[in-house]
Amino acid sequence: MKYVKKFVGLDVSKEKIVVAIAGEDQLEARYWGSIAHNKDAVRKLVTQLSKEEGTVLDVCYEAGPTGFDLYRWLLEMNVDCNVVAPTAMLQSNRRIKTDKRDAIRLAHLWRVRELTSIYVPTPEDEALRDLARAREDAVQDLNRHKQRLGKFLLRHQLQPVKKMALWTKNYEAWLDTLKFTHAGEQLAFQEYRHSITETKERIARYEKEMENQATQGSQAPLVEAFMSLRGVALITASTLAAELGPVIQQFSHPQHLMSYCGLVPSESSSGGGRWQGGITKVGNAHLRRVLVEAAWQYRYTPGVRGKMRTRWEGLPPEIQAVS
Repeated sequence: MKYVKKFVGLDVSKEKIVVAIAGEDQLEARYWGSIAHNKDAVRKLVTQLSKEEGTVLDVCYEAGPTGFDLYRWLLEMNVDCNVVAPTAMLQSNRRIKTDKRDAIRLAHLWRVRELTSIYVPTPEDEALRDLARAREDAVQDLNRHKQRLGKFLLRHQLQPVKKMALWTKNYEAWLDTLKFTHAGEQLAFQEYRHSITETKERIARYEKEMENQATQGSQAPLVEAFMSLRGVALITASTLAAELGPVIQQFSHPQHLMSYCGLVPSESSSGGGRWQGGITKVGNAHLRRVLVEAAWQYRYTPGVRGKMRTRWEGLPPEIQAVS
């Protein structure tokens, strides 16, 4: 039996999926049409495209806000599918951009293997990633709430008589003493403080679940290994495990991982001239943030003591040696 391979590019949005096809022996990719973004419509599409005997589908779509459910649907239907990095689709001319053009370009570039596939996390790994990112969002919310309260106090020319660090126990005690004449101001002040308290409680709940995942989750061994490193405790280790997961094994050298995270210098070289600038900041911003924060700890002399010694217990000797 002769097999015919069809390279399928999908431009995915919230409501619809635009489809383009590039055959092995066709010069140009062609627009096929659009379907609704649901499992039944995808199943019908697969049936229509593979109705000819011997047809093999090779599908790709860009990583985006719609997640990886489409990838998992296609795998259930025994269709090869890859999720590609969005940066690989950048074009020099973006003055005309449509879903149809994007789908056609996806199909064409996938046929000639010009696109880079990304790691698709398992549902368990994705759950850990969602947990780590939800905590990060809560921390950002907490900072915003504190800034709003600070601006409220500044407008009313209120500050502690004695100098003290912000958001310490003494500062919180000083906030407890504040009273406002007008009911509206008093309510606003109380609600600002309540939003801070509620967000702190939310962060605590996230961190408690991260502690559970660090001992019982699918990435628990990796989290424990990361926590043996200086500057890497529960939050950073969980974020690294959630964002990297098994993909970390694909990097043969630390420089490749740093390039993946956008932590290498940008460069512009031509002829005999070479210019290097700030870091490229491509790739995963969550990884980049925690790695930069952890790196600050390496200003100090390394040592194994205190909490670090506790985190070392039970780890393999080779991990201890790296740490």
